[in-house]
Amino acid sequence: MKKGDRTRENIIMKSAAIFNQKGYAGTSLNDIIADTGIKKGGIYRHFASKDDIALEAYNYAASLVNRRFSEAADQEQSASGRLIAFFRVYEDVVHNPPFIGGCPMQNTAVESDDTHSELRNRARQGMHTALDMMKSIIRDGIKAGEFKEDLDPDALASFAFSLLEGGILLSKLDGDNRHMLMNITSFSSYLQQCCLKTS
Repeated sequence: MKKGDRTRENIIMKSAAIFNQKGYAGTSLNDIIADTGIKKGGIYRHFASKDDIALEAYNYAASLVNRRFSEAADQEQSASGRLIAFFRVYEDVVHNPPFIGGCPMQNTAVESDDTHSELRNRARQGMHTALDMMKSIIRDGIKAGEFKEDLDPDALASFAFSLLEGGILLSKLDGDNRHMLMNITSFSSYLQQCCLKTS
């Protein structure tokens, strides 16, 4: 990797952590300069604006979280276990989130809802990526005979993702992982009682 590429990657990595903790509006170019040690001119050699940095930083943070989701799901054999694996990634969201500051998609979606349409679109794409991953797992579970044939993959994925994001929000707000842990227990019971095919 060339020095210029390494510099650009370093700016993205450091900025992603800042944006995910302080938000787009709360992050200044001076914050990025202070954290990267790169002067303003050096940053503008690689990015046209703060917007450009924010978009690349979001892509970086979201890709890391999606990789964690995939790795966690790949360790499970059953479809239900693979769905619960998404929750396990955020099991200790208060002290050990998969990316510093919590869920990049949630943080970006909340802040950019009415203020930054391009960031909002990135967050929306992130939501659909996660939902598509879940729907694929559910379809595989139906095909394998683990889940009931009449299960609606779209509805179950939406329900699962809502529980996941709600657990993240409440746990972060309360400073207590119990909300996420309760959602894991509740979702596991729901899968057992309503989704698994009985022999």
